[in-house]
Amino acid sequence: MKKLIVLAAAALMAAGAQAAYKDGSYTGEGKGRESQIQVQVDVKGGKVAAVKVLKHGETEMIFAAAAETLCPAIVAKNGVDGVESVAGATLSSDGIKAAVKDALSKAQ
Repeated sequence: MKKLIVLAAAALMAAGAQAAYKDGSYTGEGKGRESQIQVQVDVKGGKVAAVKVLKHGETEMIFAAAAETLCPAIVAKNGVDGVESVAGATLSSDGIKAAVKDALSKAQ
């Protein structure tokens, strides 16, 4: 019986660890290699529904690889935790993740 209670408590804690955000559209900024990166994060049903890059001054070819990989990964993970940077575009990746984190801080 004690094991069942412990397992149930662990499951509830794991479910609660996934952040629930306020619905809406939020913008955030983060520092890339060459510029500030601005993103828009849309939250629906308490979860990240979309991530869109609004503005950047990074090298387009390098930045595109990061954005195309990270935006869907951030939606899938409901935030930046556990999302790895793209090799060869580490600083741009870090800027995107910082911008998303900034936007989501407004959705708490």
